[in-house]
Amino acid sequence: MAEKVSKTEQEWREELSPERYEVLRRQGTEPAFSGEYAYTKEDGMYRCGACKAPLFSSDTKFDSGTGWPSFWEPAFSEAVELHKDRSLFMVRTEVVCSTCGSHLGHVFDDGPNPTGQRFCINSLSLDLDPSSEEE
Repeated sequence: MAEKVSKTEQEWREELSPERYEVLRRQGTEPAFSGEYAYTKEDGMYRCGACKAPLFSSDTKFDSGTGWPSFWEPAFSEAVELHKDRSLFMVRTEVVCSTCGSHLGHVFDDGPNPTGQRFCINSLSLDLDPSSEEE
């Protein structure tokens, strides 16, 4: 498990592009079908776009047809934290990086086996590291 990363919002603002800051630190969402990894089939480890912690393996990525990268489970259970999200007049489950607390996307119970989950993640929240599949 990686050591927790704690920075001020000003530090995050200086380190991240405005688009990444909006998604990762302000719980924004990129438009469907617009993200860099929506259709990627490359092997590797998807890392947090803010702190570079390993989050999702390409082995669990699938095409959900939603327009966002989707995974049926995190690379390891401690990689992400789940929080109740009551924004936009609905109740969803937000997915955040457990290392730095950055917003990644949401998880839904309509994914494939073996978990039945769909981690619907913003491309702007991720960096694909093709050199490492497992940590």
